[in-house]
Parts: sequence; C-alpha cells; structure tokens
Amino acid sequence: MSFIADLIKTIFLGIIQGITEWLPISSTGHLIIFNSIWPLLPPEFFEVFKVVIQFGSILAVCVLYFHRLNPWDKKKTPEKKKETFELWGKVIIGVIPACILGFLFDNIIEDYLSANFVIAVTLIAYGIIFIVVSNHPKRPTIKHVKDLDYKTAFEIGCFQCLALIPGTSRSGATILGGLYEGCSRTVASEFSFFLAIPVMLGASVLKIVKFLIGSGSFTGTQIILLIVGTLVSFIVSMFSIRALLNYVKKHDFRSFGIYRIVLGVIVILLFYIL
Repeated sequence: MSFIADLIKTIFLGIIQGITEWLPISSTGHLIIFNSIWPLLPPEFFEVFKVVIQFGSILAVCVLYFHRLNPWDKKKTPEKKKETFELWGKVIIGVIPACILGFLFDNIIEDYLSANFVIAVTLIAYGIIFIVVSNHPKRPTIKHVKDLDYKTAFEIGCFQCLALIPGTSRSGATILGGLYEGCSRTVASEFSFFLAIPVMLGASVLKIVKFLIGSGSFTGTQIILLIVGTLVSFIVSMFSIRALLNYVKKHDFRSFGIYRIVLGVIVILLFYIL
C-alpha cells in the first residue's frame, strides 16, 4: 500500500513538474508546496527527486528542438551549422552565472530558502513584476534567437540566478531577463528552454552525487519512483512547451502574474494563518 501511495504521489509530482517547469510560475515552488501537503519520504529522497525528474523536462526540449539544437544535422547548410554552434556558445555563456552560484550556495538554499513562506513571498513579488512588465511592454528588438549576442545571453543568464531562490521560477526569471533585454516573448521563452538544458542537467547530477555520498545508494523502490516521475515529466512537458509557445504568440504574461499572486496568498493562508 505504501508503494502504491508513493507511486501516485510520484505521478502527481511528475505532472506538476511537466506543467510548471516551462510556465513562469515556479516548478520547485509547486513541488515543495505539494510535498508539504502530501510528503514523499524520506525528505532526503524528495530533495533529489524534485531535481532529478527535471531530466524528463530537459529531454522534452531536446526532442522538440532536436533539429535546431543538432549542429551535425546533415540537412543543415554550413551557415545553419555555424548558427547552431553559436547558439550553444550563447547557452554556455548564459548558464555560467547560475552554475557558479548554484554550486556554491546549494546547501544554503536547500537548508534556509526552501520554506513555504519564502516561496509565497517570491510568488507574489514576481507576480507583481510580471503584471507591471505586461502593462508596460518594451518594444522588442530581438525577434529571433539567432539575433541574440553573447553579451545579451550572459545578462539573461544573470537573471536566471534569481531563480536559485525557490518560488522565483527559472523560466520566469529568464523570460523576464529576455524581455528586459529587448527579446520578443517567443525568443525569451525559447532561450529560456535552451538555458534549462545544461543548468537542470548539472543540478540533477549534483543532487544524485550528494545523495549517493550521504546515503550510499538508492533503493529499488526509489529508482522506480525516479524513473516514473521522470517519464511523466517528459510526457507532460512535451505538451506544456507547445502550449506556452502558442500562448505567448498572442498573449502577454499578465495571467501568470495574477496566478502567482493568488497562489502566494493561498500558501500564506494555508500554512501560516488558517
């Protein structure tokens, strides 16, 4: 019975991850809130689980954008291959800030900033920012990802560091950074997807190594839960990525800002007042 319950929790967590990773509403925040209500034990395993299942979301990006991300595609012209290599160069430059800060402060973030109150505050704060940005849009000057230069990619990567605080949203921070730098909504969203690949992959490896060093190994049940959660995350991400891109072509991010504020207020009421 315990395994079935954990399996059901895992499926829910995978669905939450797949939907919220790509929307600017904080996947980590949603996972932590859900786990506070219906915990996946032990806590040390959940800390690994919530990061490792992001691999499914990464895989979805790689599948959907395989042609654009593959510099060795035989169908590409030399010019297109060069453009793809340059894209990866911009991604690498963009992830440097978050990789350095994430590695240095991972324990502090995990021990002190993963509280529901912190998540609620960041949900509300960035919800307000999204509404303000949507009400006062900046005229986009970068309408294609290939038009991003290395300096802009690095600056967007600096915005991504804000997402080290749970509740901020990695995609939300990078999308805000992209909009601030003059990217269109589509470019900001797509570059956010690409930045996620090395960042989330690195975070998954780091969490696995730390868990193995501290606990020795995963149990058979834990391995099954990781596989199921990752698979569900992959399937759901395939749909949510397409949905977000279709949405931002015609709409701004105001609705996400409102959702963040409402959720943040609910978290405060649920865990600290009621």
